[in-house]
Amino acid sequence: MPLRVRLTLWYGSALALVLIIFSVILYAITARSLRDTVDESLEETAMTAVRSLEARGFLPLIDEEELLSQFPELTRIDKFFQIFTPSGTITIRSPNIKQHEVPLSRTALEASFTGQSTFESAKYPKEPPLRLISVPIMYRGNLLYIVQVGTSMESVGETLHRFLVLLVIAIPIALAVSLAGGWFLAGRALRPVDKITLAAQRIAAGDLSQRLSMPPAHDEIGRLAATFNNMIGRLDTSFRQIRQFTSDASHELRTPLTVMKGETDLILRRPRPIEDYKTVLESNLEEIDRMTRIVDELLFLSRADMGEVKVESLPVALEALVEDVHRQATLLGHDRDIEVVLGTIMPVIVQGDDLRLRELLLNLVENAMKYSHPGGKVEISLLKEGQEARLSITDHGIGIAPADHKKIFHRFFRTDVARAHTKKGTGLGLAICSWIADLHKGRVEVKSDLGQGSTFTVVLPLAPLQLSKV
Repeated sequence: MPLRVRLTLWYGSALALVLIIFSVILYAITARSLRDTVDESLEETAMTAVRSLEARGFLPLIDEEELLSQFPELTRIDKFFQIFTPSGTITIRSPNIKQHEVPLSRTALEASFTGQSTFESAKYPKEPPLRLISVPIMYRGNLLYIVQVGTSMESVGETLHRFLVLLVIAIPIALAVSLAGGWFLAGRALRPVDKITLAAQRIAAGDLSQRLSMPPAHDEIGRLAATFNNMIGRLDTSFRQIRQFTSDASHELRTPLTVMKGETDLILRRPRPIEDYKTVLESNLEEIDRMTRIVDELLFLSRADMGEVKVESLPVALEALVEDVHRQATLLGHDRDIEVVLGTIMPVIVQGDDLRLRELLLNLVENAMKYSHPGGKVEISLLKEGQEARLSITDHGIGIAPADHKKIFHRFFRTDVARAHTKKGTGLGLAICSWIADLHKGRVEVKSDLGQGSTFTVVLPLAPLQLSKV
């Protein structure tokens, strides 16, 4: 069912329910108000009759014509009256009730002896209902007479009937008009959605460069269009990165395969000394190790993207971790003629995974040694500034151009200077470092100029225990 139809039906159903409830309440209030008006009129007429009888000194009521001539208010056309003795016998009644016998009820008689007035309703076959009031006339605690005034409820019934007919006719008309208005308004409200749908269909055809036109009003539709544009922008960026990633991965894997194939073809063209075969096999083994390293790092990043890498969250003493990595890096530096030294080391505790943080630091240190010149020096320092720990690795190697500072954290990105300096490297190490830092709610900063060396700084928040000591 289209959304426009659903909105109209929901709106119509809610409106119909509201109209029905409102009509029932209005009808009940109107009926109660009309009955109260009738009761007030009956009570006023009855009290007038009582005052008239009291003014005559409660004389016996025998002459009906004399009473009616002296008190014409008792002969109103829309009302009738009766006067009863304490025994319930009628002493006098108005002429307009003589065709009916309206006896005094037991309830009214009993209430009269206690001095209370009584309102009652009466119904006779083929006659409109009656509304009655019975008012006792008391003298020195004794009941003298009971004045009963009544009126027909026919006019009230006709008024309520006309009102009910009006409601029955008006409610469907109002509902139909409201449904038509709801249908029209729903169409206008959903018109931007139709435009968004058409634009989305064009975008789905493959052109991710298109964007939805933003409505001038910053309403729900405007926010939807903005969110959709942001989503398309992220998808476009993701697809570009995937295409670039695929191209880079293919290039990185194709290079060692090409080297292995070329060397193998060359060595097999004619018989060679055993030393030549050994040299080719060693070269192939190096390329296989490189491809294995690329595949392992790709697998790690893929699992990290899917959230499948388990990471612990425990207090980690960074100064101890730095000392362990320094001992490992010192041994590696001997083979490459690189000196690894410790700078200022402060005691710092962060919350995270010891294994991942060790991998992060070792990657940065190996990276610094890889792109340093022979006889160079790599310095590791650990400082605490405010509520952050700053772990820095500084080298004096080939450096990085400022334009490439952000690109070096992209997967497979390697500068031309880095490729010329060494063929080793996959272009994935810094991407892994950036992921580990993000996972620990930190970041990796870089300061470098081409030929001036580089300083990579890992900024991590202090552990809650460490924060409490600050």
